[in-house]
Amino acid sequence: MLRIGRLELDSPVVQAALSGYSDLPMRRVARQLGAAYTLNEVVLDRLVLTRGRRQRAITRLAPDDHPVGGQLMGSEPEAFARAADALVDAGYDVVDINFGCPVRKVLGRCRGGFLLSVPETALAIVRAVVEAVAGRRPVTLKMRRGMDDSPASERAFFTILDGAFEAGIEAVTVHGRTVRQRYVGSSDWGFIARVKRHVGGRTVLGSGDLFSARDCLRMMEQTGVDGVTAARGCIGNPWLFRECRELLAGRPLPPPPTVAEQGEVIARHFAWAAELYGPGKAAAVMRKFGIKYSELHPAGRQVRDAFIAARSAADWQAVLAEWYDPARDWPPGIRRSGPGDLVAAGARLDDAESG
Repeated sequence: MLRIGRLELDSPVVQAALSGYSDLPMRRVARQLGAAYTLNEVVLDRLVLTRGRRQRAITRLAPDDHPVGGQLMGSEPEAFARAADALVDAGYDVVDINFGCPVRKVLGRCRGGFLLSVPETALAIVRAVVEAVAGRRPVTLKMRRGMDDSPASERAFFTILDGAFEAGIEAVTVHGRTVRQRYVGSSDWGFIARVKRHVGGRTVLGSGDLFSARDCLRMMEQTGVDGVTAARGCIGNPWLFRECRELLAGRPLPPPPTVAEQGEVIARHFAWAAELYGPGKAAAVMRKFGIKYSELHPAGRQVRDAFIAARSAADWQAVLAEWYDPARDWPPGIRRSGPGDLVAAGARLDDAESG
């Protein structure tokens, strides 16, 4: 169990807010394969507040898309607060505040991870959001472990952390890299363990370098966190959530998904994307997902190239028919174990990938 305020979840492994990825179709797939809680991709507060197509897309939730968190990014407490209120009215189950994004253009506009360098502004945002939500939903916070490795940055982190819990947030997700690191180097799980010891019984989720079910359980065991947030590791690998459930129940890790099972899930994902975006746009939106799904296929390089070349819904159906044909005697699927490390349950079909 994982508790976030009044929200009780039957698994401690959740899907992160993934910019450009965690739309409704991806969330549906993750939920069907075991994710107890998912977050929509991070959105700017001003987009929530500006009438138009994008606002409607953000605030229109499907009945089967719960529990779902809405993650906000911005720089001004008042706008943050109004946007949080709008997310509650739209039906989001949790409002999450982003103080972790390391993208340069975000930092240049004093958003995301930049706010870790200005504790006064960061805490003004937290207090404004908690006040606006007024107990109707849990408010949570996403942080990296600081702007950089300096002692001043660490002091700022803990100032924000303590102040946020005092203001009334229900949980914090801590990514073990600094903002300056972006995605280079390892996530510092030791720091995450320090955070959990520091806050005691308050809810902490860990993030960073979670590319397999074993990684997720290992982080929980090593750091003592209450849950983990799977991010890059679950793109194209929603089976990670099912595998986590099996390990948490004390059962063996199941075999990697077969090629036929992969094809069924990808076809369902594409159908939901076509329903949301229309078939033409879905083909473009799904290309990045196809590239990641291909990593689990025993003919990964060829499948990747086929997905990249797909330009229409018909092209997508052709790729699925050729490379995910359940009647073919495919080798076993691949289990991903790291950002660039795939473990085969059987031999790969292409020599370029086998090493």
